[in-house]
Amino acid sequence: MFALPLAETAELRPLSPWHAGEFLTHLDRAREHIAPWVGASFVATDLDSAHRVLHRYAEKWANDAGGIWGIWVDGTLVGGVMFVSFDTVSGVAEAGCWLEPAAEGRGLVTRAATRIVDWAIRERGIHRVEWHARVGNVRSVAVARRLGMRHEGTLRGVAPGPAGRIDVEVWAVLAGEWPATTG
Repeated sequence: MFALPLAETAELRPLSPWHAGEFLTHLDRAREHIAPWVGASFVATDLDSAHRVLHRYAEKWANDAGGIWGIWVDGTLVGGVMFVSFDTVSGVAEAGCWLEPAAEGRGLVTRAATRIVDWAIRERGIHRVEWHARVGNVRSVAVARRLGMRHEGTLRGVAPGPAGRIDVEVWAVLAGEWPATTG
């Protein structure tokens, strides 16, 4: 298995179905904090649903349609990044993230997202990487900005949410813009 360093005691690693127990333990710590910002299907509530979430991303990886990586600090899973979608034919991918409160403020998500976006653009030929953030998710928007993404608009009432329809900001970076943000 590979591990990419993100900081002195933090690393980025693939998050696989066999991590379901660790993933569930992490989600139990993060659940209240991330629930307003991620889809209900992501916030697993038992071992079977945790396995299903990770299996769904393993299938995406196997089909070259997405992927998920965990962020570990001192050997503990604290969050991660993913490609919600990944389409090499159209050249468009959507990246995302989540993080438990104890790990915030260290730049871990920005460094992890930089790694996967850079790989998608430089190695896989993705032309456009999108970042979708529910309106009000200032931390997610801050990551999009640090990645050099531009706000392209807000999709109003795009999906059902616990308190009614939700609005989602769409941010993106194009391959030709990416070297300026990473080099």
